[in-house]
Amino acid sequence: MTADKPSLHVLLAGPRGFCAGVDRAIRIVREAIERHGAPVYVRHEIVHNRYVVDALRAEGAVFVEELSEIPDDGRPVVFSAHGVPKSVPAEAARRGMYALDATCPLVSKVHREAERHHARGRHLLLIGHRGHPEVVGTMGQLPEGAVTLVEDAADARRISPPRGAALAYTTQTTLSVDDTAEIVAILRERFPGIEGPGKEDICYATTNRQAAVKAVAARSDLVIVIGAPNSSNSVRLREVAERAGAPRAVMVQRGADLDPAIADGCATVGITAGASAPEVLVQEVLARLRERFAVTTEEVTVAVETVTFRAPRMRAVA
Repeated sequence: MTADKPSLHVLLAGPRGFCAGVDRAIRIVREAIERHGAPVYVRHEIVHNRYVVDALRAEGAVFVEELSEIPDDGRPVVFSAHGVPKSVPAEAARRGMYALDATCPLVSKVHREAERHHARGRHLLLIGHRGHPEVVGTMGQLPEGAVTLVEDAADARRISPPRGAALAYTTQTTLSVDDTAEIVAILRERFPGIEGPGKEDICYATTNRQAAVKAVAARSDLVIVIGAPNSSNSVRLREVAERAGAPRAVMVQRGADLDPAIADGCATVGITAGASAPEVLVQEVLARLRERFAVTTEEVTVAVETVTFRAPRMRAVA
């Protein structure tokens, strides 16, 4: 009986979970399967979430890391929401593949900015995490040597771009807002003439989710972030929660991964979800906590999101 359970107040950060770019990417895969049947190939995880990937795999998606793994059988191939280097669609075109681009439009915007700066003779400083698919895709928009990666404040202080080159910077869309502001400040101090985006490249969803987790972290004994360890925006949420005052912040992929005893001794727990984690996983975590606690919930909303992105048109089934 709930009377025998200790009370636990849960603050639900809002916004949380799916963003418009993730929703669009998943719709593209599902519509391709619906129109063309299985299999539909997807280069890299469509979004960084095991639950989403497993669900799409069960529906007929086949995930690969490289186009070389896909046979020449005329089946559609979808490029993930993180974006790809120019060499990937070029290879798909060379092989006559039917390719569908699920790159988030906000990532595509960064790609176009990178091309614009390069066309104007500027060397690009890209703020981001080495090896992340989005960074690989953005660097792959320009010739080798045209981009210098800046991973953190220490990098910003020591990088040596080509002598005499005009400079510009852009950023990965899923970074910590605060960390990025520090890096940009260092770059602007070192290189006063550096060009930047008219509007910061960190996407609205990342910014809003970080603001929301800050709002709950200051009131929480523990913050639970639902997301995958390879999801940049989810990892940043856990870091932001700790910096914002939460005594502890943990990340789990879904309810089954959570030991509810972690909240023993807590009066208030904050919950948020990365932009690639569906709301069903939030409900799983709540259900897990209810096994041990008498849970009350409170929505803490810092912004209301109305952004939507249209999916590309697909050709008819042959």
